[in-house]
Amino acid sequence: MRIELATAPGTPDRPNEDWTASVLPASGRGGGLVLLDGVTPPQGDAGCVHPVPWFTARLGGALVELSGSRRDLTLREILAESIRRTADAHRSTCDLSHVRTPQATVVVVRWDEAEVEHLVLSDSVLLLEAPAGGVRAVLDDRLDRLPRELLVSDAVADARARNKEGGFFTAAADPAVAERAVTGRTPRAEVRALAALTDGASRWTEMFGAGDWAACLGILEKEGPQALIDRVRALEDADTERKHLRGKTHDDATAAYVRL
Repeated sequence: MRIELATAPGTPDRPNEDWTASVLPASGRGGGLVLLDGVTPPQGDAGCVHPVPWFTARLGGALVELSGSRRDLTLREILAESIRRTADAHRSTCDLSHVRTPQATVVVVRWDEAEVEHLVLSDSVLLLEAPAGGVRAVLDDRLDRLPRELLVSDAVADARARNKEGGFFTAAADPAVAERAVTGRTPRAEVRALAALTDGASRWTEMFGAGDWAACLGILEKEGPQALIDRVRALEDADTERKHLRGKTHDDATAAYVRL
């Protein structure tokens, strides 16, 4: 088994709000992967005294522990319990009802000899490669399906779409959001490799169209996750007329590759 992880902050003067880790149980049977993309709040009060990296580290740590030790729980149950634990860690000091309370997108993958389980919430990406080479992208595309008028500003998206019916969902303080996650199971024999990308890394395909998902996974296999991030940064720097870029020039970027 081969596991490679790489991450880079969007800018050197801001902390990286992405988080990733792999899970390899002591039994040597199976494993897992967790990847989070923290949601950067706009300037102003978010009702919480903790920064986003505190939240992603807490949530990610709980996801790693439970996905590795509680095979009896589904990934949705693991996400719900991890959100609950993280909320309890700052419930007494922070306003968890605030629409911008710290939150994150989530990818969790767990595998054993029989199958590969997955969970995706919001706009991070999971790629599954078949033994014959075909690549399937597992996406939670609710954000992409929103009317453009809801995305004209953070305030409008927060008020009308964030963690609301008919909108899009992220892992924040409500464990019930786990039921909104995209989940599935694939026979282990049908998965040769897998990869998880935050939207800062998936820009290579989704924003710049430099290659399809199969080509993206090919870079991860042949050159490693850091090479994909480096290619994204080169494309961002070259787009001086902002023909492709929307919002921030550089985003936190994280990529993980697993060859089973």
